[in-house]
Amino acid sequence: MNDFFWLNINKQSYDTLSDAEKYQTLVNWSCGARGKNPIVFDETIEWLLDDSHWTEERLTENKKFFMEDLIGRFKSQNAQIRKQLEALKPSGLVNEVVFEQLDKFDWALSGNADDKQLSEIVSSVFADFNRMKDPAVRTKMAGSKTGAAGTDSIEFFSYINFLENCDAGVQWALFMPQVVKSQQNGFKVVSFAYKKLPAMRFIGKECVEHDENDMQYETQIMQTFDALHAYKTEFSFDILFQHHYGKGVDVSPWRGFWGRFMKADTPVPEGFVYFDFIPQRQETDCVSGLPYLSQFAYAIFKGDTAAMHRTEGFDSDAMYDVTRNIILGQGVNIPYPDKYWTAEVFLDGVERPSSAYMFSVEL
Repeated sequence: MNDFFWLNINKQSYDTLSDAEKYQTLVNWSCGARGKNPIVFDETIEWLLDDSHWTEERLTENKKFFMEDLIGRFKSQNAQIRKQLEALKPSGLVNEVVFEQLDKFDWALSGNADDKQLSEIVSSVFADFNRMKDPAVRTKMAGSKTGAAGTDSIEFFSYINFLENCDAGVQWALFMPQVVKSQQNGFKVVSFAYKKLPAMRFIGKECVEHDENDMQYETQIMQTFDALHAYKTEFSFDILFQHHYGKGVDVSPWRGFWGRFMKADTPVPEGFVYFDFIPQRQETDCVSGLPYLSQFAYAIFKGDTAAMHRTEGFDSDAMYDVTRNIILGQGVNIPYPDKYWTAEVFLDGVERPSSAYMFSVEL
């Protein structure tokens, strides 16, 4: 098994650095960790699920690795990161969201999880490691592999997946603000806010391939909503709604729909489709896909529209990446994949390029 990308600071040389250089040292480490750690978490899952590693004679060795080399090492690293960041707080350089992420990670490393049943299993293992002799317990501790980028769809979310998410949260809080700044080349975010709206309904028609300079298809769709004026919401802009039906992007293709967000239960014109949104999921709601949540980040951009829609060097395009990366840097949950959706907003109508973005979150 490979080793995690641990933070190793040479105190003698580190102490000679300026505050900006010290902070950049932590940012650089976080970038490296984000590139390597998802792979090692996957290898940890493989190790937990491989019965050949879990013979009686190897239990003591495995306990040391899990409780000291994994859990204990992350605790120690978090303490080191926290100490360095606390010292740098007066400089104003620190994205203080990182302290919340460290708190959450430390809580997880103490044997806790957001899910009550999972938390009970983890706590029982921490109290009696002999429980790990049971393959069923190890399966519940391991979860499913997420791939080199940490974003693959998984069948079963468990403790190692939770630790991986907490680890990523610390890293994103450190490096994402710099990424966001560098990505705003030729344009800038002029407004950014989180919204939680009442129940609503998106109504539209699916995207079709045609000459991108001919917007007649889209214009005709939007004209249909003129007859539904009584049902409009505060977001009565033309929209390109995008989703994957609650599944990961690696297993379900992108689907795009032209339309508008309307009030809940708005009658649906013939030939149109609809997707319903609710303010928050029910406590027992574990269903992927519809209904989606009417919670989202809302970013408005100004500048060169070609730069806003540039795709080279981005996961999707510049507006998508910048909006997502602001969210990640602020430690706000993106409900991916089960309630994940995005939307391009055409503030001046579909005849002009989009210049705002909606991105699903769970507040």
